[in-house]
Amino acid sequence: MSFSPIISIAELIDLKEYLLIDASNSKDAFAQYSESHLENAIFVDLNSQLAEIDEDLSKGGRHPLPPLSKFSAVLGKLGITSNSHVIVYDKSYGANAAARFWWMLKSIGHEKVQVLNGGFQEAVKARFPSQSRKTDYKSLQNYPLSQWKLPISDIKTVRKASVDSNFLIIDVRENDRYSGINEPIDLIAGHIPGAINIPFKENLDENGLFLTSDELRRKYNTLFENQKTLNIIVHCGSGVTACHTLLAMSIAGFEIPNLYVGSWSEWSRNN
Repeated sequence: MSFSPIISIAELIDLKEYLLIDASNSKDAFAQYSESHLENAIFVDLNSQLAEIDEDLSKGGRHPLPPLSKFSAVLGKLGITSNSHVIVYDKSYGANAAARFWWMLKSIGHEKVQVLNGGFQEAVKARFPSQSRKTDYKSLQNYPLSQWKLPISDIKTVRKASVDSNFLIIDVRENDRYSGINEPIDLIAGHIPGAINIPFKENLDENGLFLTSDELRRKYNTLFENQKTLNIIVHCGSGVTACHTLLAMSIAGFEIPNLYVGSWSEWSRNN
């Protein structure tokens, strides 16, 4: 059975067996989870569980991928097996850690994973049950995995790609950040030389839902017509929101191109 990268709230309501993950990310994400989350959702923390953060952000940026052994243990602790149907959402319409968690699961070969289209807000609008109590779940053995199977670019590859017309680097941050007008997070404003800007919010409609697969295919078709998938590199500020665009490309039916995990947070500290 082939799984769509996203699932609607109506489809979720009809499901009988699944494991629901709240991947909302903010300074007080767990406090927000404790205040209200979708019924039976398990909290996953971007900073401590979906990344291995180094004090020196020049080494991998703000959200480097965790070691495979750590991710394997995290998945086991969350009660996820290779047969689990995982539905992940966040409170940023899937634009933040939900897409990152989706990408990470896809990258270890997990097929049954989907992002809830519209996230927490859409579920609440549809009156999906919510709760404040922490969801009880059973920790299992470490998830069996061996490698990241989706393409990843490191800073050396990106540096070469930035001066190679055979490559296309896509920056999904807001245009103000790409243009160097505003930089609210990292030390230096601007963008990687040669990168084009396609803000991730363009993947969504006015209601915070992903555009249809046909609309997304039309949006990205020219890029994939002119570039080989392996010559496309997608990045953001720290390798999280870039996964939103990788998710959109997957919805459109394209192969998932390279993720530059270090992104601007690493690049801007090394160039």
